[in-house]
Amino acid sequence: MKKLSVIALMAIGLVATSCNKDKAAGDAATAQEQTVAEGKGEKLAVDTAASVVNWKAFHKGGMAPRWGTLKVQSGDLSVENGQLTAGNFVIDMNSLKVDPASVTEKDKKYTDLEAHLKTPDFFDTAKNPTSEFKITAVTDLKDASKDAVAGANKTVSGNLTLSGKTMNVTFPAKVEVADNAASIQAKFTVNRADWGIKFGTSETDPAEWMISKDIEIGVDVKAKK
Repeated sequence: MKKLSVIALMAIGLVATSCNKDKAAGDAATAQEQTVAEGKGEKLAVDTAASVVNWKAFHKGGMAPRWGTLKVQSGDLSVENGQLTAGNFVIDMNSLKVDPASVTEKDKKYTDLEAHLKTPDFFDTAKNPTSEFKITAVTDLKDASKDAVAGANKTVSGNLTLSGKTMNVTFPAKVEVADNAASIQAKFTVNRADWGIKFGTSETDPAEWMISKDIEIGVDVKAKK
């Protein structure tokens, strides 16, 4: 694959970082790995058929957006007294899909991007077939930013493992707990370089740093008894 072709196909998207930063989701606060929350109360199994992780990304300046999905492989959410106390979910990285509608250039194929994102340049899915999110804290959301997902009512922190590296991220989320069911919806942006995913980030090669370091992650996880 030609280098220019790869650049135009960008890294997993899960939003651009330039003077004209244009993102649909706010930056998640990132820190070192933290202690996982204790699962108090009832444990509900994640409904893998109804859950999904969306990703989106751009070239710098918001150009040539790419987006797609990842399947949730397994997980559970713990609830007690109508509150989410803990939880985790595993993402199948080999299920990574690029939406064909996001690749509009005549000389590019969405299947090429799917294949490239699974190589060692990015997620090396042969070595790291899964990613994982483990909740470390859930608190009431004090001030919902304009970038937060609609209906956000909680601040969720969790250890996010990508490509074998774990970092803690904090973001606003819409958390709902009902009879025998619970759900988490969120949309936030992280810098993939924090997880060591640095392809296309070289500041010495203008042909490479056209790819944004930021990726937008959309979480829609549902669990039930």
